[in-house]
Amino acid sequence: MQTLASTLGLEGERMSKVDTAWLRMDSPSNLMMIVGVWILRPGITHAALAERVRERLLPYRRFVQVAREDAAGAHWMDDTDFRLERHVVTHTLTRQRGQSEQDALQDRVAELAMQPLDHQYPLWQFELIEQYDGGSALIARIHHCIADGIALISVMMSLVDGGALPPQRKKTKPPRAGLDAAEDWVADTLIRPLGDLTARALEVAGGGAAKSLALLAAPQQGLNDTLGQAMELARMGGQLASDLAALALMPDDSPTRLKGQPGRAKRVAWCEPIPLDEVKAIGKALNCSVNDVLLSCVAGAIGAYLRAHGDNTQGQEIRAMVPINLRPMADAWKLGNRFGLVPLVLPIGIDNPIERVFAVRERMNDLKGSLQPLLTFGLLSVAGLLVKPAQDAMLSLFGRKTTAVMTNVPGPAHKMKLCGATLEQTMFWVPQSGTVGLGVSILSYGGGVQFGVIADTTLCPDPQRIIDQFTPEFARLLTLTLMLPWGRD
Repeated sequence: MQTLASTLGLEGERMSKVDTAWLRMDSPSNLMMIVGVWILRPGITHAALAERVRERLLPYRRFVQVAREDAAGAHWMDDTDFRLERHVVTHTLTRQRGQSEQDALQDRVAELAMQPLDHQYPLWQFELIEQYDGGSALIARIHHCIADGIALISVMMSLVDGGALPPQRKKTKPPRAGLDAAEDWVADTLIRPLGDLTARALEVAGGGAAKSLALLAAPQQGLNDTLGQAMELARMGGQLASDLAALALMPDDSPTRLKGQPGRAKRVAWCEPIPLDEVKAIGKALNCSVNDVLLSCVAGAIGAYLRAHGDNTQGQEIRAMVPINLRPMADAWKLGNRFGLVPLVLPIGIDNPIERVFAVRERMNDLKGSLQPLLTFGLLSVAGLLVKPAQDAMLSLFGRKTTAVMTNVPGPAHKMKLCGATLEQTMFWVPQSGTVGLGVSILSYGGGVQFGVIADTTLCPDPQRIIDQFTPEFARLLTLTLMLPWGRD
């Protein structure tokens, strides 16, 4: 079967079904862009940034290609009229009376988060604010069909001083047509990525499942322990059935003011970093992970926000979809989307910080061994095969049962530089889909942990008030942890 690109005599590359699903997922309330902010001191110039982008970013071919849809799906084509000045632009912040620079920057980020990228050109843009708070601010917008957040972190790290170019791709065989091509897609898009590429990601959550998936990916390696492996595959089949039922039968979220039909405007907010060493100390004292501690503080901040608005949160929980990486970081430069989602329940109705962190730990432990990330990746693959109305109906499941999309990403432990300036703060948000109106981002960088929110203004007009609760919730947890009896005389 010939693609539209080959019929027209143009060079094209078929887009994966998962990436196609993301390309078609834009809606008036939620655009499928990953939005990030870098705060730099001292400032940098547009010329310096443009030169760095030309040198380090453009070798990633996706950033000089356009996405084109056809009856069979979508494909990538080289932009024969690529102009860097369309993608690296400048902006001057304007402040209202009494408005701080940070407030003005947050307003600009929110405005850009609802401004569609032009599909006639490669789907990304960097906007540099050359004068911001004694330095510069860089706002990056990249469509999710290009890559997921983990891959884009790898890409952005190539821009910093000392960053590396992407590895040279090996030439691949031309794709086969017809049934053979379909078989290649099943092998390359489902079996292998959900096997060997997933093994590391699942190692902490269940070595048996990871081993079984690796076996499915490479059956030619032989069966040294046929009975044992057959039993493990049977167990994995039971786990898959259980997780599929759990996804299908998820109850709807608690009906808080944060759920509903979103509008067409957003607001963003972020806090100053808190020391990562203090987070680790609490985790060690309570025998919890850093994730448990941070997610507990997020649940506490959201619960406090709702109570401050007069809502009764007793016994309430909300669900956040958390992306789980399904590939080794060494392959992140290849771009595309290789992640699944797990539904994490946040106990917003528990006011006691110690009790809440243990409840979060229990919920995280319940997710260990789950194959739900693989199932959601498979659902996205299937969605990319459907016509858009059917795709939208299929993915609406997540919107009905989810209040937020949450990312928790560990960044570099030491601060980096871009064009000679120090990257002081960094924050990014992945998009929300369907009717989900809240995005939460936790990012560790340079010895600190930063918490950010992007929210639909119809459902949450004042996300700064959620942010303002995060540090006090962390302080409460720290204080109570220090007050616990640690030993006997």
